[in-house]
Amino acid sequence: MNKIEDLVARKTAIYQGNAKAIEKQHSSGKLTARERLGLLFDPGTFVEMDTFVTHRCTYFDMPSKHSPTDGVVCGYGKVDGRIVFSYAQDFTIMGGSLGEMQANKICHVLESAAKVGAPVVGMNDSGGARIQEGIDGLSGYGKIFFRNTAASGVIPQITAIMGPCAGGAVYSPALTDFVFMVDQTSKMFITGPDVIKTVTGEVVTGEALGGATTHNKTSGVAHFMARSDQECIQQIKRLLSFLPSNWKEQPPEVDLGDNPYRLVPELASILPDNANRAYNMYDVIRGIVDGGDYLDSQPLFATNMITCFARINKRAVGIIANQPRVGAGCLDINASDKAARFIRFCDAFGLPVITLVDVPGFLPGTHQEYGGIIRHGAKMLYAYSEATVPKITLILRKAYGGAYLAMCCRELGADVSFAWPDAEIAVMGPEGAANIIFRKETPEQRAQSIAQYKAEFATPYKAAEHAFVDDVIHPAESRQKIVAALEMLRTKEQSIPKKRHGNIPL
Repeated sequence: MNKIEDLVARKTAIYQGNAKAIEKQHSSGKLTARERLGLLFDPGTFVEMDTFVTHRCTYFDMPSKHSPTDGVVCGYGKVDGRIVFSYAQDFTIMGGSLGEMQANKICHVLESAAKVGAPVVGMNDSGGARIQEGIDGLSGYGKIFFRNTAASGVIPQITAIMGPCAGGAVYSPALTDFVFMVDQTSKMFITGPDVIKTVTGEVVTGEALGGATTHNKTSGVAHFMARSDQECIQQIKRLLSFLPSNWKEQPPEVDLGDNPYRLVPELASILPDNANRAYNMYDVIRGIVDGGDYLDSQPLFATNMITCFARINKRAVGIIANQPRVGAGCLDINASDKAARFIRFCDAFGLPVITLVDVPGFLPGTHQEYGGIIRHGAKMLYAYSEATVPKITLILRKAYGGAYLAMCCRELGADVSFAWPDAEIAVMGPEGAANIIFRKETPEQRAQSIAQYKAEFATPYKAAEHAFVDDVIHPAESRQKIVAALEMLRTKEQSIPKKRHGNIPL
């Protein structure tokens, strides 16, 4: 066998893998690492890195264990024509466990991606740290965390949990920008059910503790949930289409064939006659954005707050919106965290932020106060105030008190602020104000005073008179006005005061 034949044989053995282990992977409803990468990248563009790396552990009979690629396939290629780096842990090789050399391979991917300014997609499917390597495996996680943090805000980082992910392994995904999970096959937890039962006596299944539904709906750790590996990878590719390759670049513009200056007449009748009745904010979003197309981030978590990507006049934007159908659109702890993180991501990567406001206030109650609604709500104030991307605010109906401020008012740096004619911008609702201001009046006098209060304060015109909103607009003109504002703000430049570190409140 000559050297070329030897090379071909070696690579063939690596690419083919262990047939029995691959069959077991498939039987559990999962694709292999190479199959996943094949779906992510444009055909023929994937280039593997560190193909021949293997472990160098000398303990516990490890020298006799062959681990081609050391349980992770790494490389780069093109996704929809743009360079993307990726690593996919290979559960068919030592359970995808992370040792010293696997960690070095992942670090090489992260460093290379940051160097050239390209997104990273990590696909986690691992039994955790390789116990046989002891502290070397643990050290590997630390190296990865450090590089995740260094790349944060520099390049988009996406993690897909496509199998088990436990202990220290869960923190790398948490340091990345977006986490995807696959229903029934993904698991994330710091300590598993057995340890919890031993320590606390609590009995819980792995799915209930750290499954895709739990982290998408309850904890908010994950942002997207898919029904299969294939669907998960398609979701990742769709997300990448809204994002720039790095903080210096602009996202790709996509023409969906929509007229940027079309009217949206259905918005004129979307608000119910009764101000206390709900409507669906997604109907407003569909009317405003190109082709009615948007990508919801964390759609199952804190559903009183909407965070989504969309395009307006071919340009990718981030949208923050209250959802009146859930808790009247009140702000609470989870909604504040969800919005603040999304705003900061958009700011880091140059995506304009559109804020749609219909908020009666922060959610009252001991649960919220004891949970720290004050410090969590402050995260939104901080995120909006810090953001230097174009910020456009549209007040549809209610905008009361501190929640009005938190939803990107003029004072928090909104570049352009619009209001619909039904907008009520005030310290609180008329009835609540009446209980304080007019509490000594007779019922007849109070009714007359409430009507006077509404006429004076519960309208957008007082705010417009005081220059807190730029204009009161016809709802049908909403898309036109936002498009015009985005065009005007395309060359916006703004600096924030220099400081050593800006993340303290978060």
